[in-house]
Amino acid sequence: MSLLPFSAQSCARSCGEKFNTCSCHATCESLKDCCADYKQFCLDIEPHSGSLLGGTDFKIRNATFDAEQSVFHRFNSEILTEGYVDESGVGHCITPLLYESGWIPFEVSTDGVNYDRSGRWLSVHHSKLSPFYKIIFGNATQWQYYGTPNVSGDLKMIWISSLIKAERVNIELWGYSETGEAYSANWEAEWKYLYTVGRDVPNSGVFSFTPQIAENSYSFWDLGSMRVSPSTKPDGARDVNALWSGAHAIAWHLEEAFRKDSAGWALDKCINWDKEEKAMPNFLTEITDCPCTLAQARADTGKFHVGSVDKYFFPCSPEYGAGQQCCYDSTGAQVLTGDSIGGSTPDRGHDWGEPPYKKPPRVPGFSHWKYDVISFYYCCLWSDNCKYYVTHRPSSDCRTYRPPRAAAVLGDPHFMTFDGVTFTFNGKGEYSLVHSSDYELSVQGRTEPVKFENATVAMATRLSSVAMREKDSDVIEVRLRDQVDELQVLMNQQVLSFSEQKWIDLKGVFVFSPKPTDVTVMFPSGTGVEVRAGGGVMTLTVLQPHDLQNHTQGLLGTMNDDPEDDFTSSNGVIIPLNSSAQDIFTYCAGAITNETSLFTYDSTHLLNEYYYAPKHDPSFIPNFSVTEDPEDPLLEPTLNLCAGEGASFCKYDALSMRSLEQGNATLLAYRSHTSTKKALEPVQSCGWFSPPNHGQKEGTLYLEGATVTFSCNSGYRLYGSQERTCQADGKWSGQDTHCQLLSLLFKSLLTKAAFI
Repeated sequence: MSLLPFSAQSCARSCGEKFNTCSCHATCESLKDCCADYKQFCLDIEPHSGSLLGGTDFKIRNATFDAEQSVFHRFNSEILTEGYVDESGVGHCITPLLYESGWIPFEVSTDGVNYDRSGRWLSVHHSKLSPFYKIIFGNATQWQYYGTPNVSGDLKMIWISSLIKAERVNIELWGYSETGEAYSANWEAEWKYLYTVGRDVPNSGVFSFTPQIAENSYSFWDLGSMRVSPSTKPDGARDVNALWSGAHAIAWHLEEAFRKDSAGWALDKCINWDKEEKAMPNFLTEITDCPCTLAQARADTGKFHVGSVDKYFFPCSPEYGAGQQCCYDSTGAQVLTGDSIGGSTPDRGHDWGEPPYKKPPRVPGFSHWKYDVISFYYCCLWSDNCKYYVTHRPSSDCRTYRPPRAAAVLGDPHFMTFDGVTFTFNGKGEYSLVHSSDYELSVQGRTEPVKFENATVAMATRLSSVAMREKDSDVIEVRLRDQVDELQVLMNQQVLSFSEQKWIDLKGVFVFSPKPTDVTVMFPSGTGVEVRAGGGVMTLTVLQPHDLQNHTQGLLGTMNDDPEDDFTSSNGVIIPLNSSAQDIFTYCAGAITNETSLFTYDSTHLLNEYYYAPKHDPSFIPNFSVTEDPEDPLLEPTLNLCAGEGASFCKYDALSMRSLEQGNATLLAYRSHTSTKKALEPVQSCGWFSPPNHGQKEGTLYLEGATVTFSCNSGYRLYGSQERTCQADGKWSGQDTHCQLLSLLFKSLLTKAAFI
């Protein structure tokens, strides 16, 4: 590697910096002002993500090393590993065990002293990891019920053999536990090698074995993962090339007592867990209630994210790292544990984990398994004692759930505020869409002129980029790419790739992008931002939790149920809702500043048009209305298309852009927003009803208008109301219901009467 002149700026230990003569910032490649050694010190790696359990072999691209050099890596400035240089001079690293998810900074040294190169690694929760990068079980149910009645046979595991750089491998079992006093400074996560199941087997990508009962010292480990690693490495060696399975209940190796009487064995474990839970702090009061309906859960993307079919997860609570799982049936009604063991449950350890991670109960995935899942196996799946589990993990129903409010920007662009005001603003510039100083939340929008198919500029604009941050979170920017209807996501001005993972945990924010046209951003406050690309434009939806009531400003209005003050400027001046389009345009023209901007300026075009130019372009005057000319051949098909709700926006876009496709895209976006608002309308719940002792209950829906009926077992008489209905005030109609044992005398009289 050639050395730079002494006077030249170097990126050694300076990645992310901008100098007067060159740059080591992520934007330097697109701006073509990188320092000469940028790629040698600011590292690009492949792959860029893998399991938080470690074992991924990534290569350092662009930088070169001497074959005889050593390569040392330091993750999070503290975890040391040793890599290697291959015969082509490419440096490699084996990722270590990390009890956290998200982007992890790392540094590289060739002498073990000077760590002057740096990069970042995406540590991924095992359940969010692409199946390509982990071990898959051939029959997951067989793995987790092995040893219970009627479950036996060989177990099978599958993996991509090319991800392990070895011809022969070892198959190992590792166990997870947590040691020390709960919620104390010495509470630690423990990840331990237990034993090797298969030694020196061909790396064919498939392995089957007949489970054996483990030795006594290992059989009490009931939670863990399988690992495949090169057979040339010692048993249990850490920081070696490896693939892992997800966490699972290790039923298949448990002691002889489990195989003889799995239900009795599990009951003992369940009772012990019950005692442990009683000694722990109560976390139930700090988590939010589930949405009342599946429609609400799907719409509330600021708080809930789908984990599996009709199961939604709520992000962690701040003190204990707890969370909520909400489950719904095929009708969209919430399922409660009082009616089904598959009902909604709170979690002591949220499945996603919670910053700062690393320690229980915040370790992603594994703390959740330790405190909420393996106990479910003990009490509900391996034995029939779910009453213990439900006592500590009761469904919260939805009586205190408050749906968020939704606002949107769509089309050319049209604005729909949190309080329902609609207007069109076709300015060119960068503007504040939502700002809350109390919650340190900012969502900003950039607009650009729209072009016709012949490349001439129309007198209208579109939303082209949205940037956002909450408190000290990473800055997320979502913008339209040059490719039609594709979005690009940036974190702190650096492009995020979703090629390997669709879900990325970041500092103070979660980002989900299942496809190039869709991006969802979730903040801990419950604020959600959805961005969709379609029809050549960007559609934005912002969801705000009730806590931000009376705490928002910006073009999406003051969220306070009063539409009259939605046009409030930063200095408190309010203009009437019936103001002219020109007056509304003047009101909206109050733009952000370079000092407050969250946007990335990584091209000459963006620098010239938005950074060095006025934030609101006073020279761009749009058409404030469109003329419906009877001679216009586009008018009739436009009027046929644009009918019903959203018609005015549809007509404006179709005629101003000379595009029925554009008009239709706007109409669909409008109707989608209307559907979201309808789904988020408050729903009244009366709360769960238990069946009477010695009786039954029919009905598992507890929302307004729902009816529940009761009956008693033979030999008992029903007192109170046989039928009760959930009322608009959140109370059940009728009287409390109970079943009373009929006296022997009364039964005798009834018998005689029936005989006569």
